[in-house]
Amino acid sequence: MRISVLDQSPIAEGSTGPDALRNTIDLARLADRLGFHRYWVAEHHGGAMLAGPSPETLIGPIASATEKIRVGSGGVMLPHYSPLKVAESFSLLAGLFPGRIDLGLGRAPGTDPLTTYALQRDRRDASPDDFPFRHLARALPGLPEKPEVWLLGSSHQSAIWAEEWGLPYAFADFIHPNGGDRADVVCVSAICASSDEEAEKLASSGRMAFSMLRMGRPIPVPPVDKALRFLETREPPSGRRAVLGSPETVKRGLEEIAKAYDADEVMIVTITHDHEARRRSYELIAEAMIG
Repeated sequence: MRISVLDQSPIAEGSTGPDALRNTIDLARLADRLGFHRYWVAEHHGGAMLAGPSPETLIGPIASATEKIRVGSGGVMLPHYSPLKVAESFSLLAGLFPGRIDLGLGRAPGTDPLTTYALQRDRRDASPDDFPFRHLARALPGLPEKPEVWLLGSSHQSAIWAEEWGLPYAFADFIHPNGGDRADVVCVSAICASSDEEAEKLASSGRMAFSMLRMGRPIPVPPVDKALRFLETREPPSGRRAVLGSPETVKRGLEEIAKAYDADEVMIVTITHDHEARRRSYELIAEAMIG
């Protein structure tokens, strides 16, 4: 089973967006050395927690800083953009980095309604939901090189379109667990540490950040001690699944989720306050699953 990385470029409390982006480049280099198959960067807008609004801008620096790993978008939120512009951008990247570029396409906004409205070029009317009809062009600058096109989703509808169009499908289990449809790649939230208890502690930072996000108060990812105090007075967050624990625990959990989707690749997203803890998590997972 292949393992890959989905990086949302988390901003830790006490740091900046540029710090988070430098951490993304650092983590990509590590993933390349460890033997991960892909490194995808996400698209999120208008928040204090995640520093990645522009995958097409990050992919070039990541591909330049690495040697073998495939690099791509997880994903480009196509409703915000001209399909031709997206096709040209990724064709250019494919021409510069042959055989290494993935174009993951999504139909979600990747942000709140107000920011979605601000992203619209024409704000007189709401943008139409024309995702199935946004065909990509053929006269592109990177030809004959092409990116590998993926459809991303967290709903049954996306799986239907992926099958209709003959595209590989990546499912966001970390958003909607137990999706039910077969997927080529399943994206899972995971943290690996020396023990199950340590991994649970590290996960508290992301849990607090997502709790605040659901309340409409996005914050940078807090340190563990602060997050533990916050979570003591609240119900455990629901609706998201995470695989947390020692290498043996995480390996078993990832394999079980992959089997549930009949997926031959798992893509792992990890949110921690401490970048070194995030690096160590991926190192432990690689040791357990790649050897």
